[in-house]
Amino acid sequence: MSVIGIVLGVIAIGLFIWLKNDQKMSNDLHEAELQHTHQGMNALMKDFNNYQVETNRKIAELEKQLVVKSKENERKIMKITESLPNIIRNVVGHIEFARPLDKK
Repeated sequence: MSVIGIVLGVIAIGLFIWLKNDQKMSNDLHEAELQHTHQGMNALMKDFNNYQVETNRKIAELEKQLVVKSKENERKIMKITESLPNIIRNVVGHIEFARPLDKK
């Protein structure tokens, strides 16, 4: 009976050591996978931040171009508005002093 107890004790101790090593290996694998996941998330976060910064730069550049174009169009409109009375005078002057085509 004592031999059976000793054998069962040794088997139990061996099984305990084997399970402990197996659990340690599993924990190490999970830790490595978790580190890879963190690295991937950090890389994704950096890419997304770069995308946001790049998009904000493009938006700012487009806003500047829009302001420049609107000022350019405003100047053109002001130039046309200033010259419009002269154009109207010339057209009306030609109409007033034109000879009628249908002489009766």
